[in-house]
Amino acid sequence: MSILWAIIAGLVIGLLAKLVIPGRQPIPLWLTILLGVVGGLIGNALAGAFGVADTDGIDWVRHFFQIGAAALLILVVTPLWSRRGA
Repeated sequence: MSILWAIIAGLVIGLLAKLVIPGRQPIPLWLTILLGVVGGLIGNALAGAFGVADTDGIDWVRHFFQIGAAALLILVVTPLWSRRGA
């Protein structure tokens, strides 16, 4: 069941990351989900390092870290994905 939740979280985080990046990112949905999952893991690690992983209520800072990490990954991977056929 945790794999299913990781996929759902990766989808949400990846799509939110694509929303904050200006322009179009021509990567497939499966890659968006994968980068969202990896971004979520990186964001959790960063939140733990800064001591904001577990707070009372909604962990907004942790979510910002997750979306930011996924956005950076998408920014790095999109040009590589676009050039793969060249």
